[in-house]
Amino acid sequence: MTQNKTDRMCPEGRISQSTRQVAGRDILDLDTYIPFFLVTVNSALSRGASTQYRKKFGVGIVDWRIIAMLAIEQGIMASRICEVIALDKAATSRALKHLAKMGLVRFVVSDRDPRKRRWWLSDAGEKLHDEIMISALERERMLIKNVAPDDLEAYLRVMRQMRSNLDSIAPIL
Repeated sequence: MTQNKTDRMCPEGRISQSTRQVAGRDILDLDTYIPFFLVTVNSALSRGASTQYRKKFGVGIVDWRIIAMLAIEQGIMASRICEVIALDKAATSRALKHLAKMGLVRFVVSDRDPRKRRWWLSDAGEKLHDEIMISALERERMLIKNVAPDDLEAYLRVMRQMRSNLDSIAPIL
C-alpha cells in the first residue's frame, strides 16, 4: 500500500528534529529549529535595511514596508496594511503619521467614520519608493546569492505554506 502525500507531511515525517538531548532533557537544536532561523534572518535583514534606508533615504524599515504596501495597493486603510505585512496597529499608525509629516503619503477621511482613512503615496512617496526599490532588490539579490533556482522556488513554496499555517497557530499563542 502506498502512502498518500498527507501521510508524509511534517512534523511527523520530519527528517531533522527541532530538539536534541542534553543531560536527559530536550532542548532546542538551533541548527534545526525553524523559528530560530526565521527570526534571526529577519532580524539581521531588517536591522541592516533599516540602517541603510535611514542613512540613505531618511526612512526606516517599517516606513519602507508601508511605502511598498501603498505602492502595491493605493487607497487602502491602515488595517489592510497591518493584515498584509503583519505590523501591529500602533507601529503602523506611528509610521503613517511620520510619512505624512514627511509628505510621502496622503489620506482621505471616510465620510461614515472619521477615524478611518484611506492612504495613498504622494508623488514624493512614489519617487522615494522607486529609489528604495533599487536598494531593496539589490539586498534581495545579495541574500539569495549562491542559492540554486530550484531551491529558491522550494523555499518560496514552503514559506507560503508556513504563512498560511499562521492562522491556525495564532489562537494557541
